[in-house]
Amino acid sequence: MGVGVDELESMRAELVGYCYRMLGSVFEADDAVQETMVRAWKRAERFEGRSSARAWVYRIATNVCVDLLRERRRRAVPMDLGPASPAAAVVGASGSADQPWLTPLPTDPGDVVAARDTVRLAFVAALQHLPVRQRAVLILRDVLSWPAADTAGLLGVTVGAANAMLLRARATLAARPGAARARTLTEQDRWLLSRYVDAFQRYDIDALVGLLHEDAVQQMPPFTQWLRGAAEIGRFFRGPGAGCEGSVLVPTHANGVAAFGQYRNHGDRHLPWSLQVVEIDGGRIVGLHCFLDPDLFPVFGLPTVYFAGARSSYRHG
Repeated sequence: MGVGVDELESMRAELVGYCYRMLGSVFEADDAVQETMVRAWKRAERFEGRSSARAWVYRIATNVCVDLLRERRRRAVPMDLGPASPAAAVVGASGSADQPWLTPLPTDPGDVVAARDTVRLAFVAALQHLPVRQRAVLILRDVLSWPAADTAGLLGVTVGAANAMLLRARATLAARPGAARARTLTEQDRWLLSRYVDAFQRYDIDALVGLLHEDAVQQMPPFTQWLRGAAEIGRFFRGPGAGCEGSVLVPTHANGVAAFGQYRNHGDRHLPWSLQVVEIDGGRIVGLHCFLDPDLFPVFGLPTVYFAGARSSYRHG
């Protein structure tokens, strides 16, 4: 029977989403999907049609992810590793080189809300706490809406065993603290984001702090320290984070919410510094997740240099 290359390629985008949720890394997800395509193509002529082509390819993708997850520690965000720190603790802090960090994923702002909600950072971070098979079951059942029988068949277990894994996975996630749910941006949200960009680029910290929820959090992997509270975030930007003055923010989307590429000032040009994922709830910014990894910028289609004299804006209309 076989599987054609066009059929395989038509699954690539959804496989990236699946592998990202499994692995917590956009880079590993791309590698995993490429390896899945190679394995599937090599075995395509041997596919006999005893299951659907989609289930067969997902079985390969799951095995690829399992192999990758055997080789490293769980990916995390700083909030997973300990309590919040005061802003002063970030002075002289260094990133953790041996801790694998969760990374953001580019998302289409036109995606349905349900899909955005299952790719938000808090959800993907929580998935990393699940055993691998529970993680796969929960993603297949609750995110991709696979039937119980198909999920069990993919994992080679009984329906009863798959359902038991699903219940345990749901219980583990329910016990973890959540975050603002992804939702369609309102006119108020867009106005808030435009004010955030303006305040950040003018480096008006009082105005920026006024846009934050009083319990807002800021994390900056690979730094293990993270901050809680609008006042503490303001102290950071006036102190250890003062080097952000003069930055430019370029809009994009990540994990179902608004995001910005932050370019720091280097004289006649601005260079990539941080990919900021901004969470909003109740008319305030509740999360600033700043990934200090310039390698993310090409993944998000952002330029590798931003020349001086230009200023970004966020269109709220």
